[in-house]
Amino acid sequence: MPLIDVSIARGRSPEQLRDLMDALHQAAVTTVDAAPENITVIVREVEREHWSRQNVTIAERDAYSASH
Repeated sequence: MPLIDVSIARGRSPEQLRDLMDALHQAAVTTVDAAPENITVIVREVEREHWSRQNVTIAERDAYSASH
């Protein structure tokens, strides 16, 4: 009974998120032979200001990229 829980920075379209869920679902079916009815996919969107790596938020990286 796979539970696939993904965190991703906010900013994707509903279509992109739906495609991601479909791809993850299909990957579980094809790679671990999971029964489709037993697969749960959760996509958590995180605000870009609330996600950092190396003490720089995604929002800060976005702002820097836009100005250079």
